[in-house]
Amino acid sequence: MRRTNQTQVTEFLLLGLSDDQRTQQLLFLLFLAVYLLTVLGNVLLVSLVLADSRLHTPMYFFLCNLSLADLCFSTNIVPQALVHLMSRKKVISFTRCAAQLLFFLIFGGTQCALLAEMSYDRYVAICHPLHYPSIMTWRRCVQLAAGSWASGILVSVVDAAFTLRLPYRGSRNVAHFFCEAPALVILASTDTRASEMAIFLMGVVILLVPVSLILVSYGRIIATVVRMQSASGRLKAFSTCGSHLVVVILFYGSAIATYMTPKSSKEQEKLVSVFYAIVTPMLNPLIYSLRNKDVKGALRKVATRNVPC
Repeated sequence: MRRTNQTQVTEFLLLGLSDDQRTQQLLFLLFLAVYLLTVLGNVLLVSLVLADSRLHTPMYFFLCNLSLADLCFSTNIVPQALVHLMSRKKVISFTRCAAQLLFFLIFGGTQCALLAEMSYDRYVAICHPLHYPSIMTWRRCVQLAAGSWASGILVSVVDAAFTLRLPYRGSRNVAHFFCEAPALVILASTDTRASEMAIFLMGVVILLVPVSLILVSYGRIIATVVRMQSASGRLKAFSTCGSHLVVVILFYGSAIATYMTPKSSKEQEKLVSVFYAIVTPMLNPLIYSLRNKDVKGALRKVATRNVPC
């Protein structure tokens, strides 16, 4: 047994969300439905933006990037979770686990940066409408979007390096349904304080810094809107920000609860992870489409175009 404990783990056993077979079957159906809606919603949203020239604006450019990140984020997690829900042996190789962790952090970090940039876009549109075309040029939008993906890659490389460099020679049972850094670090057979500090600092960079920028942007937006004399102008301004604010609260609230707060029970952490890893990517296109007249107008235009006379 001592010799076995000194052998580097080559695979992990994901314990999942429940041991009950009926619960696993229900979760399979639920996750499958959510994933199909996620794919359909995000692909449809990107297609509408590409097809309708009225949606060729900076806001929808960032929204397309967010939908792409959502789609990749969900695809990296849900299919493997579905397979394990219907399998008796929920094993994942160390290499596959490392890849899942790496891509999870890339797409998650990119989402964080994109949401901050979308709040900046709304700030410029509402607080400096006359200068909006000169500030939010296409060149700047592309640079901001590229910076989002680059920040996601940077955070992913750092977090993954500090997580995967640890020796795993003891338990291989991961109390989670996918490979997430906090769930893996606690299995390491060495002192993990340096890795935990690195993960926390990266959380500050990719979670708290964007949240701070979002709060500043919305603080100035609210101050500008309150000074508006037109009630219709105030309503329109709040309407353009409402969808984005809902998405920010849902995503950041659950992510910060996992990475930036004192550790709660493993069951609570898994439930929170379900929300931001599976549910939120489905909700984003629904929130933006249901609350956005331009998107609904584009959808009606496409639908009537395809209806035979």
